[in-house]
Amino acid sequence: MSCDVIKTVSSTINFKSVGVTGQKTLESIQLPSITPIGIKTPLKLGKRHGILEMYTNLADTLHDNLRNLILTNWGERLGQYYFGANLKPLTSEYSNQEEFDSEAVVRIKSAVGLWMPFVNLIDYTSEYERNERKPSTALIKIQVSYNISTINIPERKLRVNLYVL
Repeated sequence: MSCDVIKTVSSTINFKSVGVTGQKTLESIQLPSITPIGIKTPLKLGKRHGILEMYTNLADTLHDNLRNLILTNWGERLGQYYFGANLKPLTSEYSNQEEFDSEAVVRIKSAVGLWMPFVNLIDYTSEYERNERKPSTALIKIQVSYNISTINIPERKLRVNLYVL
C-alpha cells in the first residue's frame, strides 16, 4: 500500500509592501465621469466617449429616439419593416393641411403606442410653408408635445421637418 504525501504551501503578503509595476494602475486610467447611454443622431465623430458622439442623459436619448421613430418610414429599418410613423407617403399625397394632419396624428400615435408606449403624447401642431423660388417643393413643420411620467420627464416639444415634393 502506497502512502501519498500532500504538501500544502501558503503565503501571506501585506499590500503595503507591494510596489507598482510598469502596467497602468487604476488611478491612472481615465474613466468617463458620466456613462454614455445612447448614440446621437445624426452620427458625428466622438470627442469624449468613444468613436461616436453619445448621449449621457436619458431624457435626451428618448427625445432623439422619438424623433427617429417619427421620421422613419416603413421599410427603412432593417429587420423591422413596420418601424416608424410612415409619414413620407402622406407628403406625396398632400392635398390639404386638414387631411394631412388628421392622418399624421393617427400614424404618430399608433407608432408611439407600438414602439414607445411609455411616451404620453400631448399636443400636435403643424405649419405648411411653400417655397416661392421652387414652387414644386414645400416644407411641413411638425411639433409634437409629450412627457414621460413614469420616469419624471416633464413636457418637452419635438420639432421635425418633412419636405413635400
